Amino acid sequence: MLEEIKHQYPLAYDAIKKATEANGFNMPSEVLTCSLLKTLAATKPGGRFLELGTGTGLATTWILDGMDKASTLISIDNDETLLNIAKENLGVDKRLKLICTDGGDWIKQNEGQKFSFIFADTWPGKYLLLDEVLDMVEKGGIYVIDDMLPQKNWPTGHAEKASKLIDDLDSRDDIILTKMGWATGIVIITKK
Repeated sequence: MLEEIKHQYPLAYDAIKKATEANGFNMPSEVLTCSLLKTLAATKPGGRFLELGTGTGLATTWILDGMDKASTLISIDNDETLLNIAKENLGVDKRLKLICTDGGDWIKQNEGQKFSFIFADTWPGKYLLLDEVLDMVEKGGIYVIDDMLPQKNWPTGHAEKASKLIDDLDSRDDIILTKMGWATGIVIITKK
């Protein structure tokens, strides 16, 4: 299946992947997750996109690849070294704004903003400040999280946090969600 997706990789993907491996960063988004992000991004022409947890930009490049020319993406990470890999490979894209800051601080300072699409790939917006980030999703907008199936690199107690997050999402009546056994475990939400 990965070979079928291979011909659809974004142009910057290989360079970012090599830099990611050279850096020793071992938590990049999986290709199957990224392919899904690209497809979902294409459903929001002229959209406002937010990525919480840029990392080195692997998922970012797929999101950009699915976006149209009228869309914009804000991507946030608190690790300057990782963010520099994204800047070096994606910084010329005028649709993209890369910000090095604490995700929690950024969320609190930007309450009230609305986004068509949010990919929350870090603690703020997923395990922390969930309500605030879900409030940022416009009606009909998409919120995506990954790594919801057990992972080898999860620390002790993380499985309980993931389970609690799913229970919290299941209890909400302002969203529609689908839990998928795709890649590392995806949850896709849209606002009612």
